[in-house]
Amino acid sequence: MARIVGMRLDAPTPSDRTTHVRRLFAGLPSTYDRMGAALSFGQDPRWRRAMVAKVDVEAGGLVLDVATGTGMVAREVVRRTGATVVGLDLTEDMLRGGVAETRAAGLDDTIRFVLGDGQRLPFADETFDALTFTYLLRYVDDPAGTLRELARVIKPGGSMANLEFHMPEPKPWRALWRLYTRVGLPAAGRVVSRSWFDVGRFLGPSISDFYDRHPLGEQLGMWRRAGIGDVRAHVMSLGGGVVIWGTKDG
Repeated sequence: MARIVGMRLDAPTPSDRTTHVRRLFAGLPSTYDRMGAALSFGQDPRWRRAMVAKVDVEAGGLVLDVATGTGMVAREVVRRTGATVVGLDLTEDMLRGGVAETRAAGLDDTIRFVLGDGQRLPFADETFDALTFTYLLRYVDDPAGTLRELARVIKPGGSMANLEFHMPEPKPWRALWRLYTRVGLPAAGRVVSRSWFDVGRFLGPSISDFYDRHPLGEQLGMWRRAGIGDVRAHVMSLGGGVVIWGTKDG
């Protein structure tokens, strides 16, 4: 039966960034899936499916889904590949939503949820056949170090895939994106709840700041330095999202 397993007890005190992430997402689980789809004009579920399509794992394999949230990617991995999935997230409220959704989908026997931090995974080296993570690196203190930690738990030859927001390159689309993320998202969030208003207000500046510090080319370099080879990226939806994937060096 799907359930939540606690994180290891020797984890260090959470940083301010980690604490902020927990607070930001604590009030979202009951509406997270449908609001994510609505606010992205239906693109978020499409992006998640595109990411899972890059996961190379056989039926019966073991996959780690980091920043699993309510388990949307974890369930898609099970349906598409027949693998067993461990879904890890920092926010207990999100994981409780994932447990409920997984039970409703009849996938209790194939997904286990773990409360933990993607920056310090409570798993041994080379445990998993593949790994996915979604909207993670903007929320960690050390993106390059986190990528090394993620790669550590993948078996040689195993695949890793990521979904992240992106920023359109053409100036007209960039201007519309900026208007939507700075004005449209907070306004839409305010209609739903205070929690969604906070997320809507936070999201645009968070994406811009991340790409100011770590442009896409630099991110691909971080993947390679973490031991992931054949790294590729596919920018989607006029530049609004990007899927990155690769294979751990043997």
